[in-house]
Amino acid sequence: MKTAVLLCAGNAHRMRPYYDIPKPLLKVAGREILGRTILLLKRQGIENFIFVVNPNNKDRIESFIRTLCINYRLVVNEHPEKENGYSLILAQELIEDDKFIVVMGDHIYSEDFVRKAVKGKGLIVDDLALYTDKEEATKVLCREGRVEDIGKRIERYNAYDTGFFVLSRDVFEAAQRVAQRSSKVTMSDIVKEAKLECTLVSGEFWTDVDTPEDLERARKSLVRASVKGVGDGFVSRHFNRKISLWLSEKLVDKITPYQATFLVFLVGILSAFIASFNPALGGLLYQLSSILDGIDGEIARASLRTSKFGGWLDSVLDRYVDFFFLSALALYLKPSVSFLPWVLFALFGTLMVSYTTERFRGAYCEDAYEVLKPLRYLLGKRDERIFLIMIFCLLGWIKALFVVLALVTNLRVALTILLVWKEKGRE
Repeated sequence: MKTAVLLCAGNAHRMRPYYDIPKPLLKVAGREILGRTILLLKRQGIENFIFVVNPNNKDRIESFIRTLCINYRLVVNEHPEKENGYSLILAQELIEDDKFIVVMGDHIYSEDFVRKAVKGKGLIVDDLALYTDKEEATKVLCREGRVEDIGKRIERYNAYDTGFFVLSRDVFEAAQRVAQRSSKVTMSDIVKEAKLECTLVSGEFWTDVDTPEDLERARKSLVRASVKGVGDGFVSRHFNRKISLWLSEKLVDKITPYQATFLVFLVGILSAFIASFNPALGGLLYQLSSILDGIDGEIARASLRTSKFGGWLDSVLDRYVDFFFLSALALYLKPSVSFLPWVLFALFGTLMVSYTTERFRGAYCEDAYEVLKPLRYLLGKRDERIFLIMIFCLLGWIKALFVVLALVTNLRVALTILLVWKEKGRE
């Protein structure tokens, strides 16, 4: 299965104030709806794309498609009022594969949804519809694995139409039968006529976009689904993420992940500079940089722009910020020779906490927090350290801070070594 048909010929009657932008080209969470769908399908092995477009939107959609460097063909639906099923019929002659995918051009999907959906057959349905307006969604009654009834106003149903189809060419026989009976042909008509199989993909993110409110809801859902797995510390889980997610929702369509990374780095460096003469204010800015540190990853994951280089760069810049901030505090403290070892151990331990987990990934190609589950609960993750540093800076306890950091970070490193030895020592 190498071909996908994207139906983009609809009229966006309810999308004010976006009426001048073709709905598939509306940006949500850092990517155009159409670009997001194409990228996710490419990741699942789709190589050929057929677009059925409205004549009013043809030039703008084709200009966008050309920027994506994909194999595509374009079909113009001169009668979009004949509905989306008619658009599918127009694409029939261009479909060379016996099995192909059909997707609505105004639907948004997560990567997990698409990965599961392409393995299905017929109409992909969801029995939960957690992320879309259930009142507006098309309902489906599935019986014995096939569609018995479908429509927005049917009374008996057990699933929702996700707008994603995995079809074979015999679906056009059903489509032609519907076209002979009616001047308008919807995908729902074809589905019901063909008694398509139902494939359940339950609870994953998908939604259609009919109104500006739908677009805003989709943006928030995609950003909030972008939170990384088990690596967050206590402070991030219960405080930092609440603020960073709110900021990411506002910024995801305005800045790139790299711009966010350098913004956070600059705030961190500024906090170090200020800490050299005003630890309290520097500590507050350092905590702000910790809060902001989540937005580059959140924006990258929500906009499907994650990269190994981006993750690596973020980690490297974080180490620079940590080193400069503690060095600035040391300059402010002007430690005696006898106290200098505590400063050095605090610096070394702070860097080693991150190094041990990153080196684990390099050595074993696994996430330390996934494999070494007790590691999740050990005090000393970066967000926890920075919050602790802020508190000590506000209280003016700089000397005590270095002692606590030296003990906490190096103890955590020692316990990490013990956990790795127990889990991997015999390999």
